[in-house]
Amino acid sequence: MPGRTEGLITLGAADTLWVDLTANSAVPTAAGAFTRSPAHARVGYVLLGAHAVATVTTSGGQCSVVEARVHRAAAELNAVGMDRQDLVRIGPFRGVPRQECHEETPLRWRRRIMRELQEPGGPERAARRDETRPCHLAGIDWRQLLVEQTREGAQRTWWLPRAVVRLLDAAEHAETRWVQAARARQASGAVTGPLARPRRAPDAGRRQTTSHEGRTGAPRPYNKELDGQLYSVLSRKPGISRRVAEWACAVCRTAPAGVLDHCHEHGYVRAPVCQSCNTQERPDHLYSNDIRVAGRYTRLFDTDAVAWLRHWHRCPGCRARTTLPLPHLAAWTAHTACRSLRPTHRAPRGRTPCGILRVSWTGSQNAPRSCLLTVAVDFCPSGEHRILAQVPYREAAERFRTWLTETAPAVATAAGPDRLDDLPTQIRPVIADTNGEGQALF
Repeated sequence: MPGRTEGLITLGAADTLWVDLTANSAVPTAAGAFTRSPAHARVGYVLLGAHAVATVTTSGGQCSVVEARVHRAAAELNAVGMDRQDLVRIGPFRGVPRQECHEETPLRWRRRIMRELQEPGGPERAARRDETRPCHLAGIDWRQLLVEQTREGAQRTWWLPRAVVRLLDAAEHAETRWVQAARARQASGAVTGPLARPRRAPDAGRRQTTSHEGRTGAPRPYNKELDGQLYSVLSRKPGISRRVAEWACAVCRTAPAGVLDHCHEHGYVRAPVCQSCNTQERPDHLYSNDIRVAGRYTRLFDTDAVAWLRHWHRCPGCRARTTLPLPHLAAWTAHTACRSLRPTHRAPRGRTPCGILRVSWTGSQNAPRSCLLTVAVDFCPSGEHRILAQVPYREAAERFRTWLTETAPAVATAAGPDRLDDLPTQIRPVIADTNGEGQALF
């Protein structure tokens, strides 16, 4: 085959092979995965999905890759399923502290996307596929998947399918691991010269490869190492972000963790989670005491209820009181306890729920007697802002305890009022994410 030498193929041939192998993938891929920005094969690796594929330099000075590595990365990408309706907001987010980043890991895909889209003519320029700008991230054509949404009277926001967010997070994690391993080898004398310089194959008849994949290790499972620790204390410890990145997400258990999820009411750390799960869990605030009940709550309270209930009850405060933080309890009340009250309308395939569920509250969980949850339907043809129910906080909490016992008995058994000894004497008030912008690492 042209461009092939004993298992090695040139970057141009690898570009063509990558496109051919992933032609039927649910995740669209891009041409130029090895030769166009941000790929830079000369640094010693190229990202393909969640893989850091090592590069080698043949005796003729030509940069190449091992064909089998490209096949492996393509096979794993082809196995990824994607729901284009299950979206994660990727920006923009106002007032977010800068995340700790490693300059030696250049992917930083969120920053790259936002920098391009926030420039004048950014989305239009992306649609034209400007040759001077990056066309892919880790071999994935993100432009085909980007969704732009504009709420009335608000700025534009951009979204990507959850499966793609998890892939890009995994790619960033793989890159960080690869560079850290290369630096460790360099420090021990195993690598000489500039960081991650590609190795040379001494001759064409002898295959020489650099296999950095597999040496860096997979993220380790989370085993309650942070249980009972306060977020305000833990987040100030030096090096904590690097420690978090060593764990796998405590919810999905597949993607590397990127953030510390914590209870805003009691201040306790729940667990390290990936960006995708962190976004899925966050209430969709309209105002400080008003949330929209999005479609993702079907997973949180139906299909994946046990896993999420166990995760929320990692907070000692929520576990001891056998409840959820107020925004989550409000969403549960609207989505589950008041489900039968939501009107429906005829549709081609039966009946469909009308409008958009919204729940607001007065008061707070610190004054339960005066706290009242109001469940309403916006944009209902039979009457916009139609109120479905008004549920006192104490009644909502009692309904939740009953439902928890039926839905997740193991979680309910671990909860209870006998575990109040170590809780703070004064509970923190709800810290609402009024713009849904809590993507910061800490």
